[in-house]
Amino acid sequence: MSTVVVGTMAFDSLETPFGKAERIVGGAATYIGLSASYLAKNIQMVSVIGEDFPQEFITDLKSRGLRLDGVEMKKGEKSFYWSGKYHNDMNTRDTLDTQLNVLADFEPNVPAEDRNADFLMLGNLTPAVQMSVIDQMTSRPKLVVLDTMNFWMEIALDDLKKVLKKVDVVTINDEEARILSGEYSLVKAARKILKMGPKYLIIKKGEHGALLFNNEEVFFAPALPLEEVFDPTGAGDTFAGGFIGFLARSEDISFENMKRAIIYGSAMASFCVEKFGTERLQNLTQNEIDNRVQQFIDLTQVEIKF
Repeated sequence: MSTVVVGTMAFDSLETPFGKAERIVGGAATYIGLSASYLAKNIQMVSVIGEDFPQEFITDLKSRGLRLDGVEMKKGEKSFYWSGKYHNDMNTRDTLDTQLNVLADFEPNVPAEDRNADFLMLGNLTPAVQMSVIDQMTSRPKLVVLDTMNFWMEIALDDLKKVLKKVDVVTINDEEARILSGEYSLVKAARKILKMGPKYLIIKKGEHGALLFNNEEVFFAPALPLEEVFDPTGAGDTFAGGFIGFLARSEDISFENMKRAIIYGSAMASFCVEKFGTERLQNLTQNEIDNRVQQFIDLTQVEIKF
């Protein structure tokens, strides 16, 4: 099974109650690709970077089997940069600086040999850019997953609604679900969003887990209680990478298997937050992943006898 991942590869400067990190590698495609690489093979990344993007990081990604033919490097230009500060609750943050740089005129180019990919993961970009990627595919992928955010709901809602008609799974957080639907109840919100086109909706609730909706079916996966959360940046993208990576490996896109994929995505995201940036994701073992997944399973299994 082949997978195409589209999104940013960037630099982040972060401040949390636990410390600071300056100009570390981040970006949606980076987190998604790293996470998915532990589960699936044959992953093509599509992004854009500046000449300042570290070659050693590119080498690390390639060593994991990730293909970077779709990553454009613009000589003499700088990579996308974001700086932010998290509040004490680690759920809210302030953006201190955003420098689009190479992202300002990003036109993704999916390599010809990957335009018939089985899985397509659209990281958070403008809806118009996401649609341009869908239009490049020569055959309909088995599964198209889209991540978006409240910003596009406010300034590009019409474009977003067009894209929603073309995708199978949408991943957003609870606040974004309420904005997009105009409903406070997440059950009512999900019903409205599913009528916009996607077959499945994932609502991420951070430290409170994730919900999966498909018409009248609902599945809830808890988040693992962690002793320390150093940096939540990239957790949602890491979740998405684990989700699509598991589905690509298992070649099963049923609702039942998506439940399992949610658990894997949640497990991968729980690692991401333990260190700044991608550090934890770059230093995982299969045994650690298996044990973490089992912890999630233990959280959700209970035997009741009367």
